[in-house]
Amino acid sequence: MSRVSVHRIEQGEPSVTMGAYLNVLAALGMTFSAAAVADEPSENVADDKPGWLPARVRLADYPVLRQLAWQVSGVDELTPREALGIYERNWRHVDEAALLPPERNLIDALRLALGGGDWSVAGDI
Repeated sequence: MSRVSVHRIEQGEPSVTMGAYLNVLAALGMTFSAAAVADEPSENVADDKPGWLPARVRLADYPVLRQLAWQVSGVDELTPREALGIYERNWRHVDEAALLPPERNLIDALRLALGGGDWSVAGDI
């Protein structure tokens, strides 16, 4: 495997083949398993753990974020930084009373981990 492929894997680029990822896992002594993903939003998003930050934020799991990200087409997931940016830029359009607890926890975790600014109207959301 070339160093370029390893670098692309480290950067998380989508152009790397699955075989290359499996070779790296084998070299590191790790295994791979796959599970079916439900099309419906999960009932227990983020397990309601304060401060929990997902590696990828599924738009289907967070209704307010999905509405705010209307301009992002063809994407089902965002990085945490992208999600925080969308919340920050569009916070004035958010009905805070409509935020479900899992989405509030996500916003808190994003701001805590990525250093979101003072854009919350309610102060401690």
